[in-house]
Amino acid sequence: MNRTSSSATPAREQAGAAPGAGPDSGSALSNGLKQRHLSMIALGGVIGAGLFVGSREGIAAAGPSIVVAYAVSGALVMLIMRMLGEMSAANPASGSFSVHAERSIGSWAGFTAGWMYTALLCVAVAAEALGAAGIMAQWFPGTETWMWVLLFMVVFTGTNLASVSNFGEFEFWFATLKVAAIALFLVLGILAILGLLPGTAAPGTAHLTGDGGFLPKGVDGLMVGLLASVFAYGGLETVTIAAAESKDPVRGVARAVRTAMWRIALFYVGSLAIIVTVIPWNDASIAKSGPYVAVLDYLHIPAAGQIMNVVILVALLSAMNANIYGSSRMAFSLTSRGQGPRLLAKVSGGVPRRAVLLCSSFGFLAVLFNIWWPTTVFQWLLNMVGAATLVVWGFISVAQLRMRRRLEREAPERLVVRMWAFPVLTWVALAGIVAVLLLMLRDESQRIQLLFTGGFGVVLAVIGLLRQRALRGGAEADAEAEAASR
Repeated sequence: MNRTSSSATPAREQAGAAPGAGPDSGSALSNGLKQRHLSMIALGGVIGAGLFVGSREGIAAAGPSIVVAYAVSGALVMLIMRMLGEMSAANPASGSFSVHAERSIGSWAGFTAGWMYTALLCVAVAAEALGAAGIMAQWFPGTETWMWVLLFMVVFTGTNLASVSNFGEFEFWFATLKVAAIALFLVLGILAILGLLPGTAAPGTAHLTGDGGFLPKGVDGLMVGLLASVFAYGGLETVTIAAAESKDPVRGVARAVRTAMWRIALFYVGSLAIIVTVIPWNDASIAKSGPYVAVLDYLHIPAAGQIMNVVILVALLSAMNANIYGSSRMAFSLTSRGQGPRLLAKVSGGVPRRAVLLCSSFGFLAVLFNIWWPTTVFQWLLNMVGAATLVVWGFISVAQLRMRRRLEREAPERLVVRMWAFPVLTWVALAGIVAVLLLMLRDESQRIQLLFTGGFGVVLAVIGLLRQRALRGGAEADAEAEAASR
């Protein structure tokens, strides 16, 4: 821990930490997650509603070049995950990057990154609950959306309250279904491209170079597609939070980050390459039904729309479950380190149940905001989600830059996972984050997200700095009193 953060961290935050673990490493939390849970959380975590739903806007903006957009943003995410994996393998903690930022930058940074991430996950829970409820209301026309929201919130709150193994089992099977669905899509798509699927002819490169070319809307379209693709990768950080509650967190994190490259390349870049190769990027069915349904319909797969609705529903419920888990563990970590109300730090049955209830309640409250103020309060909350992810990635990059140098000096044996070409690629990642933020400023529709998140981040940072200064003053006063007593 650097000099600033160590002076600002109360002694009670270190209590109960296992050797080599972070201050909140979760000695009171259970270790009920198995390696198969972590493997599928890591594997399925990359397949979310952002891929199935969000890719529609990206294709409309960038055309076939959306493949390049997802490849570039995917490369950025791989660098972020590698950095996070390096720190999490060296110091497993349920607070993940919040703990790393506190140790490497200062307690204000851990406070800001942690509470910003908790807030964005709670808002995401509401958005996912509404999305899943909308699908159910279509299937059951006589029902109201709020009924399904209530049902989903009760089910997943109960799941997370019971035990961490319940969360792990739900995510295991959710991830299995998502992986199976995308794998089947990839197989069908490759067969169609090769002309081996009955009723289809090999398209060659006609849809990649025709219909306006590979860059039909120029570089501006590619930039819009890049922004759409960046936010589709959110949620990958959950596996480093979950690893702290496994029997072998170091091994779990190491395996997860080492497979990140092929997962991103296969699921995101691979499936989008199939979409824009099999059918024209400007096909009306993409805007109407979504890119995956459009391809399945083109391949004459029966009930393609309903099949994809099931997959999207699973993806939404999976993300909802994971975000309740992730937000509650981050809130628990913060409060156990004295960075929030202590009542949330209580653990019973190996689960921080008060934190689970708080985060679930906020998620349900956000749903009510959507009913009461759909165009004001709820929209403001949604505006925070995308840009907040970039802020968190920025903290991860700076923390890794500082922590790596300290680990190399003090404990090189804990560098089980190493960032590639350090520090060059860390600086490349930071430059990439800044570039995306500048693109958001340039885009009028994205600018409000950045301004809203920036304001929220500044407020958190000021509170964190004031708290850090107060703790430092208290520590100095205690030291003077102890010296005087001698």
